[in-house]
Amino acid sequence: MRRREFLTGASGALAGTTALAFEAQAATPRSDTDSIQDSDAGAAASKVAPCAPTRRFNGIYEGEHLNQVAFPLGGIGAGMFCLEGAGALTKFSFHHHPNLDACPLVFAALSIQSPQPLARILEGPVPAWKLRPRFSGISMIPPIAAYLWGLPRFCEAVFDAQFPFANIRLTDDGVPLQVGITGWSPFAPGDVDNASLPVAGLEYEFINRGAAPIEAQFSFNSQNIMADAPPSHGLDPESPTRVLPTERGFILHGPGAKDHPRNTGFLAVWVGDAGAQVQVNHAWFMNGWLLDSLRMTWNDIASCRPTVRAPLTNAPGVGASLFVPFKLSPGERKTIRLCFAWYVPASELSIDEDSNMAGVSSRSEPSSYRPWYADRFKDIEDVKHYWQDNYAMLRQAAQRFSRALYDSTLPAEVMEAVTANLTILKSPTVLRQTDGRLWAWEGSGDDNGAGPGSCTHVWNYAQALPHLFPGLERVLRETEFGPDQGSDGYQASRSFLPIRAIGDEGTQDSLYGDAADGQTGGIIKVYREWRISGDTQWLRTLWPRIRASLDYCIRTWDPKHKGWLEESHGNTYDCSFWGPDSMCTSLYLGALKAAMAMGKACGARVGEYEELLQRGLKRLEAELFNGEYFFQKIEWQALEHPHPRDVDLKGESPDSLELARREGPSYQYGTGCFADGVLGAWLCRVCGIDELLDPRKVESHLAAVHRHNFKAHLTDYPQLGRSMLGTGEEGGLLLCTWPRGGRLPLPVMYSDEVWTGVEYQVASHLISIGRIEQGLEIVRVCRQRYDGRVRNPFSEVEAVHWYGRALSSYALLQAFSGARYDAVDKVLHLKPSIKGDFRSFLSTATGYGTVGVRDGRPFVEVVSGTIPYKKIEYKAA
Repeated sequence: MRRREFLTGASGALAGTTALAFEAQAATPRSDTDSIQDSDAGAAASKVAPCAPTRRFNGIYEGEHLNQVAFPLGGIGAGMFCLEGAGALTKFSFHHHPNLDACPLVFAALSIQSPQPLARILEGPVPAWKLRPRFSGISMIPPIAAYLWGLPRFCEAVFDAQFPFANIRLTDDGVPLQVGITGWSPFAPGDVDNASLPVAGLEYEFINRGAAPIEAQFSFNSQNIMADAPPSHGLDPESPTRVLPTERGFILHGPGAKDHPRNTGFLAVWVGDAGAQVQVNHAWFMNGWLLDSLRMTWNDIASCRPTVRAPLTNAPGVGASLFVPFKLSPGERKTIRLCFAWYVPASELSIDEDSNMAGVSSRSEPSSYRPWYADRFKDIEDVKHYWQDNYAMLRQAAQRFSRALYDSTLPAEVMEAVTANLTILKSPTVLRQTDGRLWAWEGSGDDNGAGPGSCTHVWNYAQALPHLFPGLERVLRETEFGPDQGSDGYQASRSFLPIRAIGDEGTQDSLYGDAADGQTGGIIKVYREWRISGDTQWLRTLWPRIRASLDYCIRTWDPKHKGWLEESHGNTYDCSFWGPDSMCTSLYLGALKAAMAMGKACGARVGEYEELLQRGLKRLEAELFNGEYFFQKIEWQALEHPHPRDVDLKGESPDSLELARREGPSYQYGTGCFADGVLGAWLCRVCGIDELLDPRKVESHLAAVHRHNFKAHLTDYPQLGRSMLGTGEEGGLLLCTWPRGGRLPLPVMYSDEVWTGVEYQVASHLISIGRIEQGLEIVRVCRQRYDGRVRNPFSEVEAVHWYGRALSSYALLQAFSGARYDAVDKVLHLKPSIKGDFRSFLSTATGYGTVGVRDGRPFVEVVSGTIPYKKIEYKAA
């Protein structure tokens, strides 16, 4: 079947309806009035990167754009596995840490008995990068998944995502069946517990496009991936791993190794349709070599004569298969619903300041991390029954959310950036302990979390959680101003795991030290959580801690009460800034302004904060603005604690010390044009705080950042950093440039890199002030780097995969619509940056739906829950 015929032959027209309903992805509706910012993606690609193949934003992935696609399926803090672009299942990460190289023998297959016998793996072509020869040491044995790559498969695959659904179409002229695959897991705003389930669904749909009846068999096959160390090529006959029975499927069980008993886990796989005729082989053939197990399993598949074996009691469970026979008349269709549930109730994960890279403490800890679901469900069968009983309801809720999210006239590149990064919430980056509290890494390494402790200065940027799951975001504030805050107001920038008091234990020079941008940003975000929830009593309980935190910031970094941060202050660039800088000072001023509003609501006197704010605004706008952009005034001598302090001398080489004495502290941005230079103004805007800085100067700064730091391609720019984030003919927004000179020998860390979290921050700020095309240019080059050819479109990288800062992309929705619901005043604010009619998604603490302008008038369409506004304050662009 040719591609044009295939694209127009699908049925259904809404997200998540069926894997074959790909019209849905093309239906992100747009109005003609948006054409100025919604330029054709192909033209944009030509303008930005002439040599890059074009792909339509928010559209399908095919051909080489399928190379790196891996879409997470799982729950918030519950683990995941990925559905790849061609249909393979990989990256099984169930044991509370990433396992991104996990590509075991796990596959679905189709075998047809009549009219013509054939057998195919239900996957498209193997991406070329997987076929690269790889050998370890003297081994001549390939990766275990390579045993699957030579099996017959479909000739063509096409992938589409409409979060939380991922859809694949498989075609092959030699196969009389059209095949679709839909992968999904529960996700609906406000329903955090169901969004945190350790479950996923895969729906395989078959349509007989031929003229003759078809007798066929579907199978799902898996080695025991729950073993503590899953067998690769050889098998240990003494292994305690088992395959257990369950209705219409099997359970893979790994009890954990003798020295790792907490790694015990279960994975249940079963057919969800109660009336399905399912045959199960609980015991793969075992002959000391896993390849022999696969050969015998493939014999069963190809012959349409499945082996049915009961679970073994005296031998390890190597793997299992389930088989579903079916018949289809011409034109008839059938969907086989495959359900996954896992249960790993404990871990060895314990984080403190002595933890190693694996997150395991070197000290004796009272407890280790346990996932939220371990207290909610007693065992794997309990999880399975809940998933089975609520599958239809949860799918309907996820589908309702997906339809509302994509029912938008915003530009396709914006919708792609927003929705692709929601997968971070389903990745191993996020954990949720048994009491429901959220804890997160900065991102996910290949086999370990990276950057522990819900790092305040990284998660400052993330804007999705406070709107989609505001209760979960409030937990982060409660942790920051609770166990992470000392009696003097000192606040650690990272949390222990399990979450417990860190307080005065942290020191400025440790991983768990304070961070000026994280601590001041947290105060601004408390204001946001208060206005989103409308819970003033919650604010009152936190107010004494908020005040103590702000007083610590003043005492520590602004001891002379100048209104800016000038003492050495740590920040998200893994360095300390010396002297007043616009980035951290703008956050400080934002914290003062937020505290003034919150203090008045709590009946507190906040006059000293108002004086500091006014003093700081004058200094920042007069002394840290050069007429074009804001900058840093480096100072290391006229301070209460001049450079170098004792902590600055630790571990330094003689060369570093000599440079420091001659040039002052390294890693400053000084006269540079810094992409994060008005970060506080952006955070205040997205948190609902009135304009912080002079709007004209903010606009001038953002325009300068675009003018100097935005590169349509990076070919001629000397990048002295992690160029794998973006390089060569790829475009991006550099973190810092020095158009007026003054670059230090060792400038601000990472200055030559492109970080998507900062790119979206700048882009959304530009768009919100009406500089739409400039903002969209940044979004386009960013998403072109993640078009599936070189990088996974659903895992934006900073230091590691699924990096939390990238959730700043959610701010693009608010940037365009200007929509914000204030639950304290019961007012829906609507201040769009675009002219004319539009539609956009809005999520609040009590409900979600669509907001916009129709025929020149504002409107709200509630899809789920309630949005109890008393009035709409609308200001047209």
